[in-house]
Amino acid sequence: MEHKFVLTDYLKEAMALAVYEDLEEDGFAGRIPPCAGVIGFAPTLLECKQELRSVLEDWMLLGFRLGHDLPVVDGIDLNLEAISEPVESL
Repeated sequence: MEHKFVLTDYLKEAMALAVYEDLEEDGFAGRIPPCAGVIGFAPTLLECKQELRSVLEDWMLLGFRLGHDLPVVDGIDLNLEAISEPVESL
């Protein structure tokens, strides 16, 4: 599968792995198991899905900023390896 829009594809595939729980009177909870700490709560399932996507986006941005390894989702690997060039090539 070719990934033309890698970040969009990653978000889509990660959201497909989401697990939701009906909290009865307290609304819904959602989480994405491969993405540690990505969890959302909302009164309705639709709002929970929207909240979870927002949390996922923030989690990804923070991971990029802090240099954390993100889980590979559906073969999409967003982790970059540092490439160094010899000083004389500059």
